[in-house]
Formats: sequence, C-alpha cells, structure tokens
Amino acid sequence: MFHREGQKIIITTFIIVCSIIILANFFVYITWLKFVLQITSLVILILILQFFRNPKRNASKSFDEILAPVDGKVVVIEEVEETEYFKDKRIQVSIFMSPINVHVTRYPVSGLIKFSKYHAGKYLVAWHPKSSEENERTTVVINTPKFGDILYRQIAGAMARRIVNYAEVGESVHQGEDAGFIKFGSRVDLFLPLNSAITVKLHQKVTGAKTCIATTRVQKENED
Repeated sequence: MFHREGQKIIITTFIIVCSIIILANFFVYITWLKFVLQITSLVILILILQFFRNPKRNASKSFDEILAPVDGKVVVIEEVEETEYFKDKRIQVSIFMSPINVHVTRYPVSGLIKFSKYHAGKYLVAWHPKSSEENERTTVVINTPKFGDILYRQIAGAMARRIVNYAEVGESVHQGEDAGFIKFGSRVDLFLPLNSAITVKLHQKVTGAKTCIATTRVQKENED
C-alpha cells in the first residue's frame, strides 16, 4: 500500500521510467548504455515506491500510552522549555527519520485537536539543535484524558520540501491513524508532561503506531 501523498509522483515516475526503457530499447544501440539507462530507471522507481510505502498498522489503542508517531531513531530525550504553546518545561522526545524510513506521521494518542499551526522556515539538517525552532514545521496539540495536552511537531529536514498535516482544530482523532506525511527526510518532536514515564532510550529504533514512547507514572509503577 502506498500513501496518497505519493500518488502523483509515483504515476509520473512510472510513466517516465516506462518511456525510458522503451525508447532505450529502440534507439540506444550501445548495449551497456542501454542496460545502464534501463536499470537506473527501475532503481529510481523502486526508491520512489519504497519512500511512499504506507504499511497498515493496527495500533493497540490505550489512553495510558503514547505511541511513536513515526518510524525512525530516537535522537533526543531531555527536559526543555517549550516556547510556542505551553511556555513551560516539558520532556522532549525526538525521532529522526532517514530517507529509507516510512514517512507517514500517525497520531501518537487519541483525543481532541486543540492547536494546529504551520510555520514556514529553513531546511537545516533534521538533527540540528535549532531545526525544531527554525525549520519549516507544523505544531499539533492533542488533549488526552490521561496525559492532558501533548504536542508533536513535524519538522522538515535538509531534503524535505513539503510537510503534510491533516490535523484540524476541534477534530477528534484516534491513536495510530494517519496524521500526515513529510517528504524526503525529516524529524518529529514530542513534548510530554514532566510526569510522563519515558519507555524508550536514546538511539533506539521505533515503529510508528507500535512502539510505546511513554506511559503514565501510575501504570509504570504498577508494572514495576
């Protein structure tokens, strides 16, 4: 299954690749050059297909857990001052997505959208410390029964040139459902209450709608 945001580029690429293969077969008489053109075209098509893949994920919905919004690697876990919405201290968990990761953004929790805003910006590499504040990005806040308000931020990377955000203020959303897409390399930051029990570690690989990022303190203590 492929994401709807990739439909146009997939169709366009498919047509171009088929044209190159056919034209090379009839008009390129140097065997090795014909082979290179055809194989290169197929490789580009495969890369486009893998980038826009959208594997079906059935999240085990729970108000006591915050799930990873994307596939990738945890690059930040720290207490920070969140300055856009909360204007107080939060636990920031950042997930970096390489070009080979699935780039679908999924809702990390179920709840009500309270805030959704797009910011134009720069295209610093996604792991840059200032990318969260200076890059093109969207900020979404969801009100939840157990955690209160949680914020996630889609951040464009050096290669990304378009962020798609489906969250609309006043909308009820469900954990694990499609929340958007970031094209070609990016990062997502989560800003969680200080009393959240973080369940991942730095450099850990996570899977969107599957890996638990944090739980409520009560649940964590009961498990211990």
